Amino acid sequence: MKNTRINLLARPIGNPAPECWEIEEVDIPEIEENQVLIQTQYLSIDPAMRGWMNEGKSYIRPVRIGEVMRALGAGIVVESKHPDFKAGDSVTATTGVQEYAVLNGKDVIKVDPAFVPLPVYLGTLGMSGLTAYFGLLETGQPKAGETVVVSGAAGAVGSVVGQIAKIKGCRVVGIAGGEEKCKYAVEELGFDACVDYKTGDLRKNLKEACPDGVDVYFDNVGGEILDTVLTLINLKARIVICGAISQYNAIQKPVGPSNYLSLLVNRARMEGIVVFDNAPNYGKAIKEMAGWVAQGKLNGKVDIAEGGIRAFPETLMKLFKGENTGKLVLKV
Repeated sequence: MKNTRINLLARPIGNPAPECWEIEEVDIPEIEENQVLIQTQYLSIDPAMRGWMNEGKSYIRPVRIGEVMRALGAGIVVESKHPDFKAGDSVTATTGVQEYAVLNGKDVIKVDPAFVPLPVYLGTLGMSGLTAYFGLLETGQPKAGETVVVSGAAGAVGSVVGQIAKIKGCRVVGIAGGEEKCKYAVEELGFDACVDYKTGDLRKNLKEACPDGVDVYFDNVGGEILDTVLTLINLKARIVICGAISQYNAIQKPVGPSNYLSLLVNRARMEGIVVFDNAPNYGKAIKEMAGWVAQGKLNGKVDIAEGGIRAFPETLMKLFKGENTGKLVLKV
């Protein structure tokens, strides 16, 4: 049996170019005691991948040159020498961008595809959902009746943030790119409003959508949108910094928000969220979110890209072109 995998060949400057990747076929090794062999069926395609490709200090070590590109995956156990797993089990793990992965069983999570389809465990009931859950509830700390604004509202994290905020009794306003994404946020996800940043005056439209100002802002994009929202925040507002997809491929060093003094005037707080910090509480969060899914209160759209492992480079670029709605996964 052969394993096709994609290795990081060079660190990108700007957009990840085809030259950054190496497609390699290797033999699948024999598994050892306490290991499992997983056949990857779906790969999670995440904005964070772009940061993992950069050299330098971060919340997680960068992918090394020549190493299999890091990725979360969902698949089936083919062979097991771990007591908790057997062939045929559905699982999620950090598989990497490859067709097969050999992992220690302690790094693998068993999931139930009878409850929700397997790709959902990479989105709403996976790291994207957990990021939304902890970022909003632990860092944003919304209260019923407050206004929560979320950018990247039609994306994997933003779509879950908005729905949880609605469950908690908040007014929810999304920011997204394009009429279709805004329509999706309002009509399918239940947002109270969604502002298209690609048309019209963003500040004017956002102010109209948030007549009582902004109490919590969950930021997935950074840049000018963050700067604009800072002009509309209320006293004691909370700004959750989750990502900055608008800046990940910038060649020039991004300029910081010019309206940051609004934090001083409003005695507001801006804080980053890294989901791994909440690992001890993953079980509690997933149990609560699974309950919301069962009740029909929490939904998650999965945008499945075809083409197998070799389609990874162009599938990753879909994120930065804004071509996906919901959770982007690659079918292996």
